[in-house]
Amino acid sequence: MFELRKKNQIDFGMVSPADDRDIDVVEIRRESRHGLWFESLRLLRDVFLIIIVFILLGVFAVQPVVVEGTSMLPQLHDGERLLVNKLVYYKWRSVSWGHLERGDIVVFWYPSDPDKSYVKRVIGLPGETVEVRNGKVYINGRELAEPYIDTIHNQNLRENVIKSVDQHYYFVMGDNRDNSSDSRVWGLVPEKYIYGKAFFRYWKPGDVGFLKHGDYDVPEPKTLEDLKAEEDE
Repeated sequence: MFELRKKNQIDFGMVSPADDRDIDVVEIRRESRHGLWFESLRLLRDVFLIIIVFILLGVFAVQPVVVEGTSMLPQLHDGERLLVNKLVYYKWRSVSWGHLERGDIVVFWYPSDPDKSYVKRVIGLPGETVEVRNGKVYINGRELAEPYIDTIHNQNLRENVIKSVDQHYYFVMGDNRDNSSDSRVWGLVPEKYIYGKAFFRYWKPGDVGFLKHGDYDVPEPKTLEDLKAEEDE
C-alpha cells in the first residue's frame, strides 16, 4: 500500500504553483523565443540609430573625401582618403567650430566649374596682399615661412603674381607648386565655395592620423621704418 499514489500528486522535489501564489511559472522555450525576438528588435533599433547618426554627421559635420592628383605633394598623395570638418563657419555663443586659418588644407568647389572640387592650402586671408615671387610667397610684403614645401616640387618658377584678397575670399595654393592649378592661375576662392577643412587622414594605413597644421608666422604690414631700412640697404 506504500506504493499507492494520490491522483495528480506531484513527485517529491517538484514545485507546484499551488504551493505559493507568488511563484512565477516560466516556460523556458516560450521565454527564449520571446527574449530572442525582443533582442532582435533592440538590435534593429540600435542599427537604425547608428545609421541616422552617420547620416547627420555626413550632412552637417564630417564628410569623407578622396584626394585626386599630385598638387598637394608631399603632404597628400593621390588616392588618399581624408575626413573634412564641415563646421568651418558654424559659431555658437561666440565659439567657432572651425574657422579658417593660414595653412589650413581646405576642400572647395572650383570657382570656374562648381561641379568639381579641389583640395588646396589657404595662403592669403581676406584683406591681405599676396605676392608670389621667385618661388617664394610674401604676405603684405613679408616673406611667409612654409615648412610644408619641398624644394623638389618648387623648381619651375612661374611668373610673379600679386593679388589683393577681397573680403570673404581666400588665396589658395597647392604644396606642389610645379604642378598645381590654384589661385595663381584662376584667382581667389569665394568663402561660400569652401565647404570643409581637412583634419584627418584615414587611408592609406601607413599615414593614418591627424593632419599637421604647423605654426606659421602671420606677417605684419611693413611700417615706414621698415621701408626706410630697406632703402638704406
